Amino acid sequence: MQFSYLSTIVFLPLVGAILVALLGKGGREDLVRKLSLVFTAVPLMLAITAFFRFDRSAGAATFQFQEKAVWIPAIKANFYLGVDGLSLPMVVLTAFLGLTVVLISWKIHLRVREYFAWLLLLESSILGVFASLDLLLFFVFWEIEIIPMYFLISVWGSGRKEYSSIKYVIFTLSGSALMLAGILSVYLSTGTLNMVVLATHGLGVVQTIMPASAIFFLLLTGFAVKLPVFPLHTWLPDAHTDAPTAGSVMLAGALIKMGGYGIIRVVSFFPQIAKDYAPFLLTLAVISVLYGAALTLRQKDLKRMIAYSSVSHMGFVLLGVFALDQISLTGAALQMVSHGLLTGLMFAMAGLTIHNVEERNLDKLGGLARQMPIVAVVFSIAGLGSLGLPTTSGFAAEFITFAGAFSSTIVGGIQVFTILAVIGVVLAAGYILWLIQRTFYGPVKEQYNHVKDADALEKVYMFAFVALIMLVGIYPAILTDVINLGIKPIAGLFGG
Repeated sequence: MQFSYLSTIVFLPLVGAILVALLGKGGREDLVRKLSLVFTAVPLMLAITAFFRFDRSAGAATFQFQEKAVWIPAIKANFYLGVDGLSLPMVVLTAFLGLTVVLISWKIHLRVREYFAWLLLLESSILGVFASLDLLLFFVFWEIEIIPMYFLISVWGSGRKEYSSIKYVIFTLSGSALMLAGILSVYLSTGTLNMVVLATHGLGVVQTIMPASAIFFLLLTGFAVKLPVFPLHTWLPDAHTDAPTAGSVMLAGALIKMGGYGIIRVVSFFPQIAKDYAPFLLTLAVISVLYGAALTLRQKDLKRMIAYSSVSHMGFVLLGVFALDQISLTGAALQMVSHGLLTGLMFAMAGLTIHNVEERNLDKLGGLARQMPIVAVVFSIAGLGSLGLPTTSGFAAEFITFAGAFSSTIVGGIQVFTILAVIGVVLAAGYILWLIQRTFYGPVKEQYNHVKDADALEKVYMFAFVALIMLVGIYPAILTDVINLGIKPIAGLFGG
């Protein structure tokens, strides 16, 4: 009997969350941390094993490690898990981030048991989104994520944490309501919730419940909120700024990738409609890139500046998707993984800096490279990767995305959109270098002489991030060879 990789990976963090919650108020903090570490380390090891066991041969099944059981027979809903070349890297990324945020949270002392229980539940829900092949199951995991994220921000956050957590819930639930309407319309029109069947046969001619284009935009809007796409992005800077460090890392690293992943899946359901509306969505992509970059340049809060940069970088994902070319789609998927690593590391370093210095205003920071040399170097690597420095994952992802988009023959005028988006890279160089200079360089400020650098535990997770960033940058084929297997059938729908 084949080992159930995916259900084990998805539900182990949930089991850990339940065990941690059952420890009771008298549960020892060190036991909570160790249990959380075990229940995130094992899923990561299994995810890595699945990644290397994934069949990369040309004739391999599109979705592998499938698990299927009847769930709600009346509506033909199944407990159906499986991964292809698109979703498997996202599962590995989420499992990696799940372990690292436990290490990042090692010094948390406020309501430790509850904190780690919510953190484990958050990881389990995101993993479930990437592994689900039934639309209803996908939606259930999608909705579960809202609960732990709300509590992580509202209880363990800072600043206007109540406002930011409520705003996050309102935006997410509004998008989810539209998505649920789209899923119901898909089911009533086709009689199936099977995502594999929907991707194979498409819904371009379905007009039973409402025009297929309306269903397309119902689903797309729900995913666009999460990515986020202009003008649905305003929740992101607030949530990032006020979330605890671990929440920001998961939010930037994995949670917003749910939006990009969902958009690629929707495109495979509606290939002709995606082609028809590509110019409109490419316009939104360019606006997201340039507007996000422009707003980043105006920020004075360390975390808020990184948050707005995410809006800009996720515009690159939207550009790659709606260029509808195999290379651009591969670049978009790689950009999601790369951004997860780079921005996840930037938020980890920003959180560490704020914790050690007890200051987040860029006007009051400066000269910290003397007191925090390791943090300064690692932050600089993450920042330079974000602006696309060669040998980092950011360069590989952006180059593939832009090359694929510019050479696409599927969407008219794509070259103009691509050139405009490239301006975002130039702006990124400006705000990233400015951010690094204002935080770590310039005149040394004597009031920060007491500030400590990273300790041994913090060095472990930051060097793990750096190793992966450099590995993907130097040898991107380790991911693109797998991603291509998932992207090729989708691109084939457009003749790309």
